[in-house]
Amino acid sequence: MKRIILVISIIVALAGTKVSAQGCGGDAPDEGMKIFGFLQSQYEYHMTDPTTNSFTFERARIGAMGKIPYDFSYYVVLEMSPFISPNPYLLDAFITYDRFEWARLSVGSFKTPFGLEVNTACNNLTTVYRSTATLQMVAPFRDMGMVLMGGSDKTAITYQLGLMNGSGLLRADNNTKKDIVGRLTYKPFEFIRVGASFRYGYPSLNNTTDNRTSFGAELTAKYENFKLEAEFINDEGNYNRDLGGGCSGNLIELGNERSGGYATLSYLTKWNVEPVFRFDFFDSGNTQEYKESNMTFGINYFFNDWTRLQANYIYRSEEGNTPLEIKNDEFVIQLQVKF
Repeated sequence: MKRIILVISIIVALAGTKVSAQGCGGDAPDEGMKIFGFLQSQYEYHMTDPTTNSFTFERARIGAMGKIPYDFSYYVVLEMSPFISPNPYLLDAFITYDRFEWARLSVGSFKTPFGLEVNTACNNLTTVYRSTATLQMVAPFRDMGMVLMGGSDKTAITYQLGLMNGSGLLRADNNTKKDIVGRLTYKPFEFIRVGASFRYGYPSLNNTTDNRTSFGAELTAKYENFKLEAEFINDEGNYNRDLGGGCSGNLIELGNERSGGYATLSYLTKWNVEPVFRFDFFDSGNTQEYKESNMTFGINYFFNDWTRLQANYIYRSEEGNTPLEIKNDEFVIQLQVKF
């Protein structure tokens, strides 16, 4: 692991003049290599019994990207936060053939092409945390495989179609089958984009009958400085969850059919202050009939294009066969810098 840190240090030293100040990732440079990353320093106050509080790193990532003449590009990211793993580890690593805008092909380790919230970069999330529905049902967030994709935020249609191991981050497949995962979005008007996602796979060890089927629907609407993001997910069958890949959350026992979703509303004022409200819900479908609904009240402040402060209060409510209301509300402040 020391070698990985040494290699990253050497890369930063050699490529310092190529560091871009235009955010995390973005487009690969036409020539040379681009070093990028972001830090999320965080303070958490958990209203449990007893209460706990701590300063942490939610994420601390560094990566490199570039183009290989003439039609290939590469993208590599390491997770460095000791609160996620005691040792740095490889997060994303893929090679893309990108000669054609409507038929780009990536091979390696990358995010599962399912859903709006998962495919929103961690440094662009409107709230500090992703919804419970996303954390519990979309995982594994990252996987090994290949994906064919086309379009961009500027086009009316985008698509992604992936063939994945289905076993999680940097893991060999645990059976002889592959997962098929896909996402399609359409922008009928300039201010709205709708989409749908699906997954069909076999998560069990050498099992050809216990399958998993997931469907998702999404909506993004922007009017002046208002933004609405919403998503609904339904997940059935066996599951093989791996919450690795940079996203936190406590595992909940799942039944055969589970569902959930969220809606997030935000408004960016002229003072770079962005009030945020999100409601999300989740039905585990297990024998305990465990359900939860959460409300997030937040304020985002943008110092500039690269520095953001987020403050969230998360009110959590649980229910089930027995009284389940838990003292687990949370107040969290996060300062993020992208480079």
